Amino acid sequence: MVGLFTASDGVARCGWCAASSDYIAYHDREWGFPVVDDRRLFEKLSLEGFQSGLSWRTILTKRENFRAAFLGFDFDRVADFGEGDVERLLQDAGIVRHRGKIEAVINNARRAQELVREKGSLAAYIWGFEPEDGGPHLASTSPASVAMSKDLKKRGWKFVGPTTVHAFMQAMGLINDHAAGCAIRSAAERARADFTAPKG
Repeated sequence: MVGLFTASDGVARCGWCAASSDYIAYHDREWGFPVVDDRRLFEKLSLEGFQSGLSWRTILTKRENFRAAFLGFDFDRVADFGEGDVERLLQDAGIVRHRGKIEAVINNARRAQELVREKGSLAAYIWGFEPEDGGPHLASTSPASVAMSKDLKKRGWKFVGPTTVHAFMQAMGLINDHAAGCAIRSAAERARADFTAPKG
């Protein structure tokens, strides 16, 4: 985690969000706050996969386009996508046109359906990997992200390496990686304390 920066409003925040106003809004309102909604969880896993090799800013600026292209990341609908949909998406200039990543989202939608049948919800599966102590973290990975990545891969998911999964866990509030001194850290921690994780 990069150190702190102080924006024009005088508020100290995590250093990584200094790149743009979009980053600040995302940092303040979303990053690190617990999420239980299956669609949002699937969306974030999918977008983290698209981010592989790119910056999150690239993906964030295209997020609405991704949502339109993948039907709001309704994995029950995306699971029905076929080769024609892949070709259509490869022509969509509003998203990242990478065949492997597009096909991974479709594949992962089908795997998400399997997890829902087994666990009751995608959230119940994902929150089963929440570390009890919030860590430890090893730069861009954590023992929890390594474990979840390994299990997802065993279940047939694609583009879910431990770094991708760690970024997902940070964003979805499974861990609070707001820097010490960040003004949002305490708000994220309160949200986590008030949150009851679903059970699978």
